[in-house]
Amino acid sequence: MGICRDMENNPRRQRRLGGNRAALFVYAMEGLENMAFVANAVSLVTYFFGYMNFSLTKSATTLTNYMGTAFLLALIGGFICDTYLSRFKTCVLFACMELLGYGLLTVQAHFHQLRPVPCKDVATTQMSQCKPATGGQAAILYTGLYLVALGTSGVKAALPALGADQFDDKNPKEASQLSSFFNWFLLSLTIGAIVGVTFIVWISTNQGWYWSFTMSTIAVLFAIISICMGKSLYRNNKPKGSPLVRIIQVFVAAFKNRKLPIPENEAQLHEIHEKERDDSYEILKKTDQFRFLDHAAIVRSSAGATTSISWGTWNLCTVTQVEETKILIRMLPIIFSTIFMNTCLAQLQTFSIQQSTTMNTKIMGFKVPGPSVPVIPLLFMFFLIPLYDRFFVPLARRITGIPTGIRHLQRIGVGLVLSAISMAVAGFVETRRKSVAVQHNMVDSTEPLPMSVFWLGFQYAIFGAADMFTLIGLLEFFYAESSAGMKSLSTAISWCSVAFGYFTSTVVVVVVNRVSGGWLASNNLNRDKLNYFYWLLSVISVVNFGFYLVCASWYKYKTVEDKQGDSKDNVDIAKV
Repeated sequence: MGICRDMENNPRRQRRLGGNRAALFVYAMEGLENMAFVANAVSLVTYFFGYMNFSLTKSATTLTNYMGTAFLLALIGGFICDTYLSRFKTCVLFACMELLGYGLLTVQAHFHQLRPVPCKDVATTQMSQCKPATGGQAAILYTGLYLVALGTSGVKAALPALGADQFDDKNPKEASQLSSFFNWFLLSLTIGAIVGVTFIVWISTNQGWYWSFTMSTIAVLFAIISICMGKSLYRNNKPKGSPLVRIIQVFVAAFKNRKLPIPENEAQLHEIHEKERDDSYEILKKTDQFRFLDHAAIVRSSAGATTSISWGTWNLCTVTQVEETKILIRMLPIIFSTIFMNTCLAQLQTFSIQQSTTMNTKIMGFKVPGPSVPVIPLLFMFFLIPLYDRFFVPLARRITGIPTGIRHLQRIGVGLVLSAISMAVAGFVETRRKSVAVQHNMVDSTEPLPMSVFWLGFQYAIFGAADMFTLIGLLEFFYAESSAGMKSLSTAISWCSVAFGYFTSTVVVVVVNRVSGGWLASNNLNRDKLNYFYWLLSVISVVNFGFYLVCASWYKYKTVEDKQGDSKDNVDIAKV
């Protein structure tokens, strides 16, 4: 950390910093870190199943629990960013934790004493007889896994906000660059993922997990070096105190002042005067939603229009502080309505990978590892993202007048529709795969079916497009809509949609197994009813989209006042 000290926040120097030059180091770190993370996300299920001797269901749930935790812990990184450390320092701190986690997994993969005896050449129906990892072996595995989860969570919370900070949304030129930043951030994430699911997955399949984890460790090390190389170019945020404390203060003050009448004149509510605030202070215009919270900004008559110092921040809050709380409340339904899409994503990283291990993975004499199949949507995104940013957005911008081409919530909605279609297609592909197994009398065979693994490419490609719309739509939406004092926390909240999606996946698998009588319980996909499960997810996704339409239509974008006191909407009321 000593070599990565933050620069002094000199305003004149800050104006000469930032921009695309600084963002390049953010792209580099995201690509390298995601290369390691995604490579393991798509293949760890085979590590649990084949090397730790977990059952098929336990392998899937262990992975989804790990992935869910990795995204949920982003809240910790976001909280630290906004409260104590700059985003740059947070990235370095948590990346070092991730590096330690990969190092521990590398050691376990290298020494066979730290792993159970692998079940080699055992029939699928007898896998339950294999001895799983013991307590000590499991402890090493879980310690390494969750150090990686904690580390990557902090990076995911701080890094997008650090990159977005390099562009001033009040500058017209930089505002358009800010819109492009999130698309190029997704592209760097995609490029890293492509390398991960091809090169690193190939290493784990052909050279062993020791070399795979070693490559992941090296990738994270270079990610730390790359982000440190750009430290002299960054515009760094000043932590503005705990956003969670400010939000709690609003609820406490509103409760204490609940019996006071809300003045009809908004000017009578408490706000920091222009002379008392610095240039970074953002004034949010009062809205009519959740009016009960406005009680927190009522100045008692006995105070004589004094500032909050007289009464304390737990008795009197500013209008901006109240609106900051309202923004967070309005965002929550959007998060809830996007959770189920990530539940569907979890199936592509678990059961679809298991599907690939039963299929023919050879193409032109080259054997493609099953976990590398997700490269199909990644390649699709690799070509689609530049087209979206360079052609679609400018064209849509001319029509709508919106800097991002279409509104954030519209972009998210498109992704939700595509995810429902992807699950329906996945059900038909699985039906086809099972029919091939029956036709060739290979239901209980461990040999690959005479069906190309690239049949799975249909569901992956459609979901890849869905991810392009929804993932970055969420990140950009939460960064743009959050107040200046909670940018990192809001970015972390957007990742929580992914986290709860993975946790929901675990619950859905268990519930479906119990209610259906064991659709996914036989440890043999040829006898399971995975196609029914996919179709169920598709139906639920359609219902979820209806819920999202209601939430998006209800949402109102924030309004910021400039220095002259005029109001400026981010965009009009959201309509999808």
